[in-house]
Amino acid sequence: MLELKEVTFCIRKDGEEIPLVDRASFRVPKGHFMAIVGPSGCGKTTLLKTIAGLNPESGGELFWEGRNLSEDEDFEPTEIGYVPQFSIAYDPLTVDESVEAATRLRVRCKGAGELDDRIDRVLEETGLTGIADRRVKVLSGGQKRRLGLAMELVSDPKILLCDEVTSGLDPRSEREIVHLLHDLSRKDGRIVMSVTHSLAHLELYDSILVLHEGRIAFHGPPAKLTHYFSVQDTEEVYPRLATQASESWRNSWCKHSESYQKMLDHHRERLVASGALNIPAGQPDDDGAAAAPQAAALPGFFSQFFTLLSRRCRIFARDRAQVLLQLAILLCFPVLVTLFSDKASGNISRYSEVRPTDVFVEIQEQQRVRADQAKVGSAVSGIIMFQVVLLALMGSNNSAREVAAERPIFEKEKFGGLRPSAYLASKVVFLTLLVVAQSLWMAFFVNFFGPFRGDFAQHAWFLLLINAAMTSTCLAISAWMRTAEQASLMSIYLVGFQLPLSGAVLALPEHIEAITRPFIAAYWAWSGSVEALQSQVHTAVKSVIDTGLSAQQLCLYALFAHIGASFIAAWLGASRPQWD
Repeated sequence: MLELKEVTFCIRKDGEEIPLVDRASFRVPKGHFMAIVGPSGCGKTTLLKTIAGLNPESGGELFWEGRNLSEDEDFEPTEIGYVPQFSIAYDPLTVDESVEAATRLRVRCKGAGELDDRIDRVLEETGLTGIADRRVKVLSGGQKRRLGLAMELVSDPKILLCDEVTSGLDPRSEREIVHLLHDLSRKDGRIVMSVTHSLAHLELYDSILVLHEGRIAFHGPPAKLTHYFSVQDTEEVYPRLATQASESWRNSWCKHSESYQKMLDHHRERLVASGALNIPAGQPDDDGAAAAPQAAALPGFFSQFFTLLSRRCRIFARDRAQVLLQLAILLCFPVLVTLFSDKASGNISRYSEVRPTDVFVEIQEQQRVRADQAKVGSAVSGIIMFQVVLLALMGSNNSAREVAAERPIFEKEKFGGLRPSAYLASKVVFLTLLVVAQSLWMAFFVNFFGPFRGDFAQHAWFLLLINAAMTSTCLAISAWMRTAEQASLMSIYLVGFQLPLSGAVLALPEHIEAITRPFIAAYWAWSGSVEALQSQVHTAVKSVIDTGLSAQQLCLYALFAHIGASFIAAWLGASRPQWD
């Protein structure tokens, strides 16, 4: 049994506590199908999230099978299923692939046979067997709702919470979904609670709970709803609620709640006696006397990691626009660099070994050498920084949206038992493949068509590190931002500030440079690459830049520090609850 006793959830606004759920008390026995209805903004979804544990209750107690969830441990991830309003599946995947991924992430199966049986069972229960090979992006609204239910049923939850799963559907699809939820409540003693704004098909529910401004105004049999509110039709209930303050409705309900609870108990007894409600043997009764069956075990870290990595690669391969964009960047960016390679490949005049006796000739020689140094040094320094900035831009494109674009699905999967560490590890491995391909191709292409006049291996290493540093930094930004648009904007700003704050173009004032330099990854990659140049070219570059260069080893340490700090920030952001 699920029981709420005076449960309250408040938010703080303008210095005062505002209750969104106010002293809610009711009981829901096993095998019960319950609707939570009320006008928009009355707290229906907030109540559901409070039951799920997404909103920590500000007061009161919540009990599940005799366990006080307000004091003891919360629901096990496999005990509860939550179907939100939004789609929790990826458009490029098929129905079967979506359900399989959900199963692998939420349930530790003993073998392929158990995995297949579980998938086939939930597909059949939700009526999706016939469209198992169809991609999510072509499904209708009703089919997506069924898929959301299927992805929650893979763990056999004892409580299924549904948030507006019938909203936006046509009458036929709405009726089918309500019938499906009704049937699910009759299996294995499952509690199904459905938040809905619609007052259609109320006769299929065992009880109706009416909320008004966060307070319970009614909880009883559907047949008694119109009688209690003294209206002729259910459509008149919402206007009737507006005639009194919510506190008045709550006080009235407190006086009548016991008599209506007896009606619900009597209704349940008749269902059990008739065989319409099947409570499996061994499950606890309403007082929690018997031992509860053990919940399904969560899969391990590596199982979740490989499932996520496989899914990410599959999604990427099927996203034609993203594949073409990555290929275009991979091919075009190195070409842009080589367009400026002619100036960098020029010869630098040397001083003659014999000092000229004519002062005028000596001055001419010095001017010629300095002119060559300025020409080649400026070009080489600029090309290196151009490579660095382009790879920083690649890194931003790699990961700016990687987590934020998946925020709703990621938060939902965390609720279902997904480890943030496994999720982040799969992202790191996938992004590492992109970083290595982009960086090495840039280094080889530019070296072949516009020779890098220095140690190629060291230069390639710094190009890889700047891409990795910017990719990991933008991954951290993405992990902290709520939306993909916010993450993209922040990442663009970050890349835009790399060039002016690096000091490679114009030297910054020393007091500013000391503050900004440690945080500018582009400087460390540029400086390390310049230090890898041939001595003559290195001298030419130093003759035209005003900012100081750092030792290669220091540059390596700085870039690794950027990557390490970004991974820590990304993990903290991914672990932080950000359910909207």
